[in-house]
Amino acid sequence: MRIHNLGRCFAGTILAIAVTAPLSAQDAPAKEDLATTARVFGVRASVLDISLSPSGSKLAYISAGPDHIEVVNIIDLEGDASPRMIIANREKEVDLDWCEWATDSRLVCQVSGMARGSTGVLLPFDRLLAVNDDGSNVRELSTRQSANAVQALQFGGDVIALDAGGAQGQILMTRQYVPESNPATRLYSDKSGFGVDLVDVTTAKRQSREGADELAVHYVADESGWVRVKVRALRDGNNRLTGNYAYFYRAPGSNDWLKFENLTIDGAAVPGFSPVAVDSSRNVAYGFITQSGYDAIAEFALDGSGTGKILMARGDVDVDALIRIGRKRRVVGASYATEKREIAYFDADLSKLAKALAKALPDQPLINIVGASGDESRLLMIASSDTQPGMTYLFNKTNRQLEPLMPVRAPLADRPMGKMSPVSFPARDGTMIPGYLTLPPGSEGKGLPAVVLPHGGPAARDEWGFDWLVQFLTARGFAVLQPNYRGSSGYGEAWYGRNGFKAWDVAIGDVNDAGRWLVSQGIAKPDQLAIAGWSYGGYAALQSQVLDPALYKAVVAIAPVTDLGYIVEDARDYTNARVVREYIGQGPHVEAGSPRRHADKFAAPVVLFHGTLDINVEVRHSRGMESALRGAGKQVLYREYPDLQHDLGDSKVRVDMLTDIGRFLDQSLGRN
Repeated sequence: MRIHNLGRCFAGTILAIAVTAPLSAQDAPAKEDLATTARVFGVRASVLDISLSPSGSKLAYISAGPDHIEVVNIIDLEGDASPRMIIANREKEVDLDWCEWATDSRLVCQVSGMARGSTGVLLPFDRLLAVNDDGSNVRELSTRQSANAVQALQFGGDVIALDAGGAQGQILMTRQYVPESNPATRLYSDKSGFGVDLVDVTTAKRQSREGADELAVHYVADESGWVRVKVRALRDGNNRLTGNYAYFYRAPGSNDWLKFENLTIDGAAVPGFSPVAVDSSRNVAYGFITQSGYDAIAEFALDGSGTGKILMARGDVDVDALIRIGRKRRVVGASYATEKREIAYFDADLSKLAKALAKALPDQPLINIVGASGDESRLLMIASSDTQPGMTYLFNKTNRQLEPLMPVRAPLADRPMGKMSPVSFPARDGTMIPGYLTLPPGSEGKGLPAVVLPHGGPAARDEWGFDWLVQFLTARGFAVLQPNYRGSSGYGEAWYGRNGFKAWDVAIGDVNDAGRWLVSQGIAKPDQLAIAGWSYGGYAALQSQVLDPALYKAVVAIAPVTDLGYIVEDARDYTNARVVREYIGQGPHVEAGSPRRHADKFAAPVVLFHGTLDINVEVRHSRGMESALRGAGKQVLYREYPDLQHDLGDSKVRVDMLTDIGRFLDQSLGRN
């Protein structure tokens, strides 16, 4: 949460979502050169988000238009089934994130964005709006900010239940309360924190269902629309977040909040439980615990006994996702990633269906159920793989028919892709590091130009599946290795260690060993080995030069961290300053682990890309890196994109960036 006043930065945001003229289709490429390859891989997805109506007869999906534009389209499956655009976002600082059917004729959508306050501090915000499926009657559902508010009303609310109380058109949504500075006014309020309102999506009228709680950050409702779980973020005496949370629940029919405590499984104490869903029919909460150093899924009774049981746990990777479907967000399974993402369904019928579909579809893709009709007789699915960007399908349980709808990335449909294979390689201390190797289509994997592509985070991991940046590089003839270095998440507490900043030498050492392995196996030409990354991956790419300047011959860094001290300094204006400070730590690793401070060691040319509204990694990281490299007489190219955030969510910008990357790598590696 921000602690600065946003003033009028939100003015006009919702009004920018308006009915516009249809967008023209892009011209087909004439030939496969760098510009064409960059264009087909750089344009954003044709389906950014998709939702199925309660009757199962309509689709709403968000598609990317030119540049940063996002468009909401409606398809009537019982009509002519042609897409019909209803609203579009043309504001560069704003994203149209998702839309969900509240009724069969009305949608709830979220927009989010970034602005700079009067002191220059970046302030994220979001708002909920409702719109008819013909684009009419656009209403803001989020509360408006008072002119007397002492700080920005940043958060417009999350939908925690559809069909609240069993009625379509009624939703439960969280509400942020901001105290006011003028107690003399009639409507003065000193409330702060988050509560929950029941909101009519047609009239936007609201009723309070849960009053403001200063420390509350999240609520969970059960399938009947009753608020059953509350999460409070604890703060210290300076009103800074500590990184610790307290979890509370309600017993059936009670308004009293009880703390999750004295929890046991098979008689053994469970030190922590993070609830994320409630099943009122069984009176249990589902959530995450730690089991033998790995994340696991468990359930606990909401009867005061504190007893629970493990639903899914593994001894090699974290079980990191709970699978829910339908308008009631019914819990049906859990998911984890070993070499590939796996979904284990608790629901036997869904498990059988998913296995049958995976076998029936080409390349046995991953099947994700992303929507369902109200009675779950129709399921909306996306099937994707390493070589398939994704196809949306509608499955009818009644007649057992599977209908293909539209590709997730239309420009890439039927295009040959590089196959991604799980691999492992030895680090300098003998530890085997898992990763993924993707080769150009038709390649035998020997004597290739190659790119090591470490993931961001660092509390993240790469997985098997389609990756537009990887496939762009393979289309340009590069082998790509994505190492899940030590410090990655998903492999348990021991692998995560002290995190990729405090133990940067371990993480970056693994990243450099990835490049050495490519050369030792004859996959990569040593004089055509490059490294690229986004966010922490960009940091890893730059810091690799500090450890071994001769290894990589070109460095690509997108929105990179370049100075660990900057991260701590940039957090001082936010309530998570303490959490960030403790995460980065103090000591000599801050100096040693900041590539901006070691520009003199660089041997390879560097290209940097950054958006000016990046709250994850402030733009001064790239500006400072460019300045340091130029001051040290090093070769550097820097591209800065006004008003874009960390993901550079703009098709033209991404196309231009890929074009620059392709040209930079060709020139730096002597491939012209």
